Amino acid sequence: MHTIEVVLAMLVAVVASGYLVRILPFSLPLPLVQIGLGALIAGVFKRGHALEPDMFFLLFLPPLLFLDGWRIPKQGLFRDKGAILELAFGLVVFTVVGAGLLIHWLIPAMPLAVAFALAAIVSPTDPVAVGAIASRVPIPKRLMHILEGESLLNDASGLVCFRFAVAAVMTGSFSLAQASLTFLWVAFAGLGIGVAVTLGVSTFQRWLWRSFGEEPGAALLVNLLIPFAAYLLAEEFNASGILAAVAAGITMSYVELTGRISGSMRVQRTAVWSTVQFSFNGIIFVLLGEQLPGIVQRAMDTIAVTGHSDWWWLAIYVVAINAMLVVLRLVWVWLSLRWNLLRARWRGEERANQTSWRVVLAMSVAGVRGAITLAGVLTLPLMVPGGEPFPARDLVIFLAASVILVSLLGASLLLPRLLRGLELPRDDDSRRVEDLARKLSSKAALAAVEKTRQQLVEGQTTTNVQLYNDAAARVSLLYQRNLEKGQGPDEDPEMVRRMEQAYRSLRTAGLTAEREELFRLTRHGQIPDEVARKLIRNLDLLESRQRD
Repeated sequence: MHTIEVVLAMLVAVVASGYLVRILPFSLPLPLVQIGLGALIAGVFKRGHALEPDMFFLLFLPPLLFLDGWRIPKQGLFRDKGAILELAFGLVVFTVVGAGLLIHWLIPAMPLAVAFALAAIVSPTDPVAVGAIASRVPIPKRLMHILEGESLLNDASGLVCFRFAVAAVMTGSFSLAQASLTFLWVAFAGLGIGVAVTLGVSTFQRWLWRSFGEEPGAALLVNLLIPFAAYLLAEEFNASGILAAVAAGITMSYVELTGRISGSMRVQRTAVWSTVQFSFNGIIFVLLGEQLPGIVQRAMDTIAVTGHSDWWWLAIYVVAINAMLVVLRLVWVWLSLRWNLLRARWRGEERANQTSWRVVLAMSVAGVRGAITLAGVLTLPLMVPGGEPFPARDLVIFLAASVILVSLLGASLLLPRLLRGLELPRDDDSRRVEDLARKLSSKAALAAVEKTRQQLVEGQTTTNVQLYNDAAARVSLLYQRNLEKGQGPDEDPEMVRRMEQAYRSLRTAGLTAEREELFRLTRHGQIPDEVARKLIRNLDLLESRQRD
């Protein structure tokens, strides 16, 4: 019964957090509010929920990583693949070595292999945390694409380094060759399995639709189960389930481009996935808050292993480790940028604008840690093979949790100041591509309308011909506006913008009035419920399209 109460309390905390960030007089990122509510739940129930890392990985991470891979802009991902790979793999190794040595120097009582394990588990950034920060901070699109791509790929490299550091503690040996081969298998097998699962399930599902018809509820459930299937299958083959879930999501975005899914199903699927994303993101950080009181208490009890007894030494360790992580990231980002500029000059490419130092610093501060770090560090063994306790286990868990909190807080406080007033190039190309897409799709629509009109009027009476012609004219007018929009040489862009705003306001007012009248008619029993639901859903879809 206690577990059910805690789960319900977590869901209530997730709902409450969404309102608290709006009510509070000062601005706080949503994850920090959820962490605070989680700590409050642990205090009320006198103990936090016992977190099982394997269950945590399986239940929460696959769908969230799948969705991130699905929605991440692919053009930006492949355009900046060099920078993303340098951060996702090169920076992880650089952080493990650099931070591991510095942590061992800072805390000599912590064995070197344990220090490397701590550095490895805090090296990957978290896509959930990055997305939560981005929702409140105006991060430039290209920078955000790089951060998202990095956080999706660096989990595998960080966890592999963590696994081998822990193995070194347990066995007392380490093989670089074996670690390299294992990493290659973990990464490439995980990616391959993720792609294969999505393609296989999608192909089988299309065959079912062609043979027996489309069942929206079952199709939606299958879509929700794909990330779990990819994750479990990859883990069964000792590959990266995390990369498998990411690859499955990226593959799903390409499957969707085939256009074989109905619009109504896409609307339902978007609503369901948005709910899953909000709920799971919130529960992750509420769970972190629930673990905090116990983590802090155990760290206080074991601080003596460092040779100190005062609690403020923990604060010194936290500040020092976070500072070294930011500095190492800053150094790597700067070196990577200089190297890319040098390569561009060798290829004869002209780079008119150098990247602002504030963007480089912002990219360093934006390395937010989250769920991957928490779940990974909690998998540390309790004892080594000889029966002795794992060295400094509680201290490592405390330091990793502190890195999550400080990185979230630091990004929330510093990013707005670093990016405030920063003049970035206008994204005119994106606007131009969008206008071109609208015009080309409108031309295709006009041609299809005319072809369908000709088919419909064949052999019809004069009355029906006139009806079809009027309907075609009304539909064609909608698409003609896209072709003519902004094409006049003397047309005032500001006038066009105001006209569009007025059109949307008037259209929204009309839709609202229609909906209110349908509600009134239903309340008075003048129309059946099922008719009202159908008509209101149509109005809702029109309104959602109006807002896009």
